[in-house]
Amino acid sequence: MHKWLVVALLAVLGLLQYQLWLGNGGWQDLQLVEERVAVQEAANVPLRDRNARLAAEVTDLKTGLDAIEERARSDMGMVRSDEQFFWVPGVAIETELIGLNAGLVVQSGRTNERAEQ
Repeated sequence: MHKWLVVALLAVLGLLQYQLWLGNGGWQDLQLVEERVAVQEAANVPLRDRNARLAAEVTDLKTGLDAIEERARSDMGMVRSDEQFFWVPGVAIETELIGLNAGLVVQSGRTNERAEQ
């Protein structure tokens, strides 16, 4: 009887070792998951950098007016009333910005003429 108990325990130990090394959730699966995590971490690095830049920009927009003005100039083509807009032919910019800037220049020019009269 003692001999059968040892054989049964060795069989259970062998089955557990199989599950540990080759079974579902075993060592091989762990290696695959670690590889996938490493690939995903590498893909996340540029996204983390982008998020840090965006967070800094949000903070700057909340606290400073210079960032708001810069954003309005670059994204919407805004021109201040004390500036003149010059369009250089051959320079590629969006058609909408040309119309917006031309309208701002004409409007500011008309208001200055009326103010001088």
